[in-house]
Amino acid sequence: MDELLRNLLIVLAVMIVVVPIGLLAVGTAYGEWDIGVSSTWAAPIPDYALPSLGGSFLNQSLAYWLSAIIGVVLSGGLLILIGRAITSRN
Repeated sequence: MDELLRNLLIVLAVMIVVVPIGLLAVGTAYGEWDIGVSSTWAAPIPDYALPSLGGSFLNQSLAYWLSAIIGVVLSGGLLILIGRAITSRN
């Protein structure tokens, strides 16, 4: 594996691991809930919470990690598809 790719994947993994640190903050993130798309878009995991897990810190952390992993997989997959489409034209 290319060293640059390996380092990027390590940084991405560390970022996913530290995602629940946001649970320790008071209030919500600046502007996170004021973007005005709530009437047209229903989030698949609203408030980064899964009601079936409960409200403990560990369960909320699991929901945050799940959200982060889903976001990374979807974003990465989209970027790979775009990259392949661009390179196949050349």
